[in-house]
Amino acid sequence: MKLKNFMASAFILSSLLSAEAKSYDVCSYGAINDGKTLATQAINKAITDCNAAGGGTVVVPAGTYLTGTIILKDNVELYLERGSKLLGSTSYADYPLIQPTTYRSLKDIHGWAALIYADGAKNIAICGAGTIDGQGAAQQGRPEYKDKEGDRDGRSRNILLISCSNIRIEGITMLNAAIWNQHYLNCEDLHISGINVYNHCNRNNDGIDIDGCRRVTMNNCIMDSDDDCITLKSTGPAPCEDIVITNCVASSCCNGIKMGTETSGGFKNITISNCVVKPTRCTGSVFRKTPRMNITGLSLEIVDGGTMEGINIDGIVMYKVQAPIYVRLADRARKYADFAPTPSKGTMRDINISNIVAYGSANLTSSITGVPGSVIENISLNNIQLYNEGNLPDNSYFKSASEVPEMEKSYPQPDFWGKCLPASALFIRHAKNVMITNMNIAPDQEDPRTPIIADDVDGLIIKDVIRSKKYTAKQLYIGTNVRDVQINK
Repeated sequence: MKLKNFMASAFILSSLLSAEAKSYDVCSYGAINDGKTLATQAINKAITDCNAAGGGTVVVPAGTYLTGTIILKDNVELYLERGSKLLGSTSYADYPLIQPTTYRSLKDIHGWAALIYADGAKNIAICGAGTIDGQGAAQQGRPEYKDKEGDRDGRSRNILLISCSNIRIEGITMLNAAIWNQHYLNCEDLHISGINVYNHCNRNNDGIDIDGCRRVTMNNCIMDSDDDCITLKSTGPAPCEDIVITNCVASSCCNGIKMGTETSGGFKNITISNCVVKPTRCTGSVFRKTPRMNITGLSLEIVDGGTMEGINIDGIVMYKVQAPIYVRLADRARKYADFAPTPSKGTMRDINISNIVAYGSANLTSSITGVPGSVIENISLNNIQLYNEGNLPDNSYFKSASEVPEMEKSYPQPDFWGKCLPASALFIRHAKNVMITNMNIAPDQEDPRTPIIADDVDGLIIKDVIRSKKYTAKQLYIGTNVRDVQINK
């Protein structure tokens, strides 16, 4: 990964926003920290003056500041002191819809709304030990869009940065967005470190969405979300490319770590390592009508065109997920804008997944599935430990690969098949050059399914697989239309 330019940019940013740069206290501009008096104008005036002076730090002292949309500008750090809180207004009037920018995305159909917003800004930061609370439960969709598609109804994100560069997001806590908590769209040189996210107050409550961004590092973050947690997307033509995510904790009622669902621009050169996926700590109401555990621990998807390649996943511990690993190439073919061409089938290749431990999992099996005419190529799984529930009712799972529908136009998620897959550990279909080495599989209770089932695969290596005696199936592996298979049990 080419991080040289990013490191140089980060140095420039830290220099611009150093202690020597001028500070602008929002209280000196008339902001009142009583949580009742709207402070939007004061905060934005401080940012404007800071930008006009060449840059510096806009300081939010301890206290609670009620605010609508804050516009971040070049060379400005927004610094939230310990004990400070930006409290999102509950009125749509304080979040005027911002019309789509020059960069177009599937999500911009009605314009954008956000608590903190920037478009095309350079050398910006949101840092400190304070809190952003969007109070998003109050936003259930703008009345004029109540009949429109559910996640494009004008609700506000806590942070929305579009086509920005040289960005730091550090230390802050983010709560209760009306929709996605933070959305970085078509950004470059983005560094996210040490943030805490809790997002369980509304529909589509993702933890973070890194969307069509280049040169991103994310580390030491803790996130708990109602919907997808750590999420990479490409809702427009730009790819997610050159991204490193490490030492993070992801909890969700949906998917823990995910690339998708939107995939127009694809994903290239992504490294994710040393992370934990575990159930949400939320004890109140949730909007995802699923068990309070991640649907998937790791989900890799190409369904709207685009290419996924150069993916390295290493060192993920998963606890109580429904399906540990979900790799899906399909053909939903959703356009990112009305004027865009309908995407062709995408590609997935060169994917390495290693050192995975998934214990306490449900019975939605890990899977690697393409569709007829579009195969997943060059994928390896090494040192994988899978421990599922077992004890399936007889009518709860497919009995063979031939019974599993293709569903290539469906929303990609491992529960969309309607039943559990016929394999207990791994189901592979429409793939080429698949290597499975050093796999340990064991259910908590007896599981009647064959551990590994493959269908329409060219080149399959299964080596050093250990299975528990609680698997009652006589065979380790069943293959249909599998060419060039090598098995060393």
